[in-house]
Amino acid sequence: MNGALESEQGTEQRVNINVPISGQKIRNALLQKGYLASARLSTSLAMMLHLKRPLLLEGEAGVGKTSLAKTLSEIDQTRLIRLQCHEGLTVSQSLYEWNYQRQLLRIKLMEGQSEQAIEEEIYSDKYLLQRPLLEAISQDKSPVLLIDEIDRADDEFEAFLLELLGEFQVTIPEFGAIRARSIPHVILTSNGTRELSDALRRRCLYSYIDYPDAAHELQLVKLKLPQLKAQLAGQLVQFVQKVRRMQLRKVPGVAETLDWAEILMGLEMNSLDQDLELLESSLVCLLKYQEDLQALDSNKLSKMVATVV
Repeated sequence: MNGALESEQGTEQRVNINVPISGQKIRNALLQKGYLASARLSTSLAMMLHLKRPLLLEGEAGVGKTSLAKTLSEIDQTRLIRLQCHEGLTVSQSLYEWNYQRQLLRIKLMEGQSEQAIEEEIYSDKYLLQRPLLEAISQDKSPVLLIDEIDRADDEFEAFLLELLGEFQVTIPEFGAIRARSIPHVILTSNGTRELSDALRRRCLYSYIDYPDAAHELQLVKLKLPQLKAQLAGQLVQFVQKVRRMQLRKVPGVAETLDWAEILMGLEMNSLDQDLELLESSLVCLLKYQEDLQALDSNKLSKMVATVV
C-alpha cells in the first residue's frame, strides 16, 4: 500500500504528546484556555495521555464534555477530529468509502490490462475517501479524536469501534489492518441515553462530569464573564442551583447558565429582583421546554428570587 496510509507490516507507531501529563499541570493548562476542570477530571486526562487509552466521559448534556475535547486540542495545538454519532451511523460514514466515480473512470482507462493490475490501482489510497476515524489515525501528529454521543449510535457500531479503541488500528478488507501513524487522544462522550457495553467500557478510562456545585459554577461564571457584577453573578448561580432541583424535562446545563448570565448583563440588570417581568422573559435562555417554563411561573419565580437576593 502506498501514499498517506501505511499497512500493519513494517509500521512503527509514533506517539507525539505535547501536553503535560501531571493532573495539576493539565488543570492549569485547561484553566488558561477558559475550562475549569475538577481535580478528578484533570487526573483522568493525565492518565489518558500517559496510558494512551481512550477516555469515556459520561454526564448530562451541557456539563462540558464536548468542550473539554476542543480545549484539549487547543492546549496541544493539534487537530480536533469529531465524529458525531447518531442512530444508523455506518462504517462508510465514520471510517472510509471508495470514490466510485474515479474508480470507474480509471477502469475504463485501463481496459485491456490484467484484472490484478486494475484491482491494485483502483484499491489504492488515492481512491479512498477518509472519514473521521481513518483520518484520525492517519495524522503524523496525534490529533484529538472526539467520538461524540456514542450512546446515540447502534450496538453494531459500538462493536465496530472496539478494534480502534483497543488496538488503535482499523481493518479495510482491500488493505488489511491499518495501524495509527500516531495514537490519537480519544475522548468518547455519552449522555446516558442507553447502556454502553462492558466491552467498550473495558477499553476506556472513565470519568463522570456532574453539574457543578455553586462554588464551582460561580468560579466558572466569573472566569467566562469577568465583567458581570459580583452580586448578580452570585444570585444567578444560586438561582440556577435551585432550578436544577426542580422536576424539569430538561435541567439547564452550564452552557445555559452562561447564556443567561450574558443576557442579564446585556439587559443591564444588577440584581435578579430588579425587574421580575423582564427576568421571566429572559428564562428562555435557561429553560428549553414550554412545560418547564410553565413550571417556573410568575409566583414560583418571585418566591425563588426572594430566597437568593
